[in-house]
Amino acid sequence: MSPSRSLFVAVAMAALVAVGATACDPLPPPPPGGTSALCDDLHWSSAAQRVERMSPAEIRRVRVGAHRCFDRLVVDLRSAPAAGWRVRYHEVVREGVGGVIALRGNADLEVVALAPAYGPSGTSLFRPPNRSEVADVTGFRTFRQVAYGGSFEGQTTFGLGVRTRLPFRAFALSDGAGTRLVIDVAHRWP
Repeated sequence: MSPSRSLFVAVAMAALVAVGATACDPLPPPPPGGTSALCDDLHWSSAAQRVERMSPAEIRRVRVGAHRCFDRLVVDLRSAPAAGWRVRYHEVVREGVGGVIALRGNADLEVVALAPAYGPSGTSLFRPPNRSEVADVTGFRTFRQVAYGGSFEGQTTFGLGVRTRLPFRAFALSDGAGTRLVIDVAHRWP
């Protein structure tokens, strides 16, 4: 690599670190009114959200990102079609075996992806080293913990411990970057 290319790569990486880039999907720049104006435009709800669409595509990983106005949970699938979901503030229970999952924070957000975490042979494909700490949310404003609740009969549960009951949105994306289920939880009420 040429010295000028090496310098460009180093400067670009430093810029990403400086702005707090995450492994999640990028956001547009803030509006002319600044970040607070952007955050005031979040017209989300804390009511249950669901899209009943099963997907045979297996869950391959979970990642998180801290953004200006919200924290983001992303569940990546192995392929299309995008999975449906059931997301609600509710006690989170382990799939297939029962038992409440204790989560840090003052509110528990149950995230059910309508996709399996195992392949056609029944072999588990998503095996986090620590089911209670699937992703590191240290320093996040809203998230307190991400836990894996298991996968049973084609659906997979995650427990998301949040600071308090806050508005959220859930949606699926399927594009050139892959197929994923996205859960955003706002830092505050607008």
